[in-house]
Amino acid sequence: MSQIRNASDTTCKQLLRDGECFADLCNALYFHGRQVIKPENLISQENDVSTLIGKEALPMETKRYRDIVRKASINGEYMIIGVEHQSTLDKNMIIRILNYDAQLYINQVERGKEVYPVGTFVFYTRDKEWTYPKSLKESLKVPPEMEEYINDWKLPVLELKKMDPQILKSKRLKEVVEISQSMLEGDYEKLRTNRMISVENYKMASILIHTDIKEEDLPEGDEINMCKAMDQLFQRFENQGIEKGEAIGIEKTLKEQLKVKLGTISSPLEERLTTTSLEKLNVLTLNIFNINSEEDVLKIIH
Repeated sequence: MSQIRNASDTTCKQLLRDGECFADLCNALYFHGRQVIKPENLISQENDVSTLIGKEALPMETKRYRDIVRKASINGEYMIIGVEHQSTLDKNMIIRILNYDAQLYINQVERGKEVYPVGTFVFYTRDKEWTYPKSLKESLKVPPEMEEYINDWKLPVLELKKMDPQILKSKRLKEVVEISQSMLEGDYEKLRTNRMISVENYKMASILIHTDIKEEDLPEGDEINMCKAMDQLFQRFENQGIEKGEAIGIEKTLKEQLKVKLGTISSPLEERLTTTSLEKLNVLTLNIFNINSEEDVLKIIH
């Protein structure tokens, strides 16, 4: 499961190294799509020591590079914006972000440079809603008498599933978001639209949300027709026995696909799939993109 998660993280970093995508994502969160942050006014901070968690001179101290960090000009004033990609829910994320941002301030002071404001948000790319605290005070039990004396720290969370693709200006980011959302929703009809998209964007969307798309599912070339791409994907399913009406073949293939999606499946679920009707197995197959837990499987085959 960690390998799948790492692939998703790497894909997100690759996407947001594109200045247009980074600026577009920030504008979607902070300004509801207004083009306030310009790609040409971004300065990469990824290889700068200020993006390290911990001092470089202390080898025993824990240190970590942020996912993506850029210095951005907003109406002539600079600030540092960090984006942390999350494909899993983390109840302690607010503490991590506080630590990262505080260290960025400390590093700026220690280097004797001008101190810029720091803001970080989470780009969350899975199906389940983010339900954990989005501020420090939400995560703490603060005595009412001390409420006004305890500093707070905010954690903006941008959930891919809830984004409005229509406010995005970057064609690349818009395609990735639209495809990802359709896969998360299991909306095959929307995916099978007769439109040309970038093969790279299709692969990015698939990896970002942990969907099993193989090289053999992709037509040759830099662009693909989504209708043909989905037909080719279903053809692979058919070749694996999904469309043959053979319950044993469907069950075996589904188990393999669920292991890819979930990392592993429990013995009780494997036994349940063995006794599930062909009709329900077919329904489960059609909703495979929308499966994120064993509970999702059981809701379909109950």
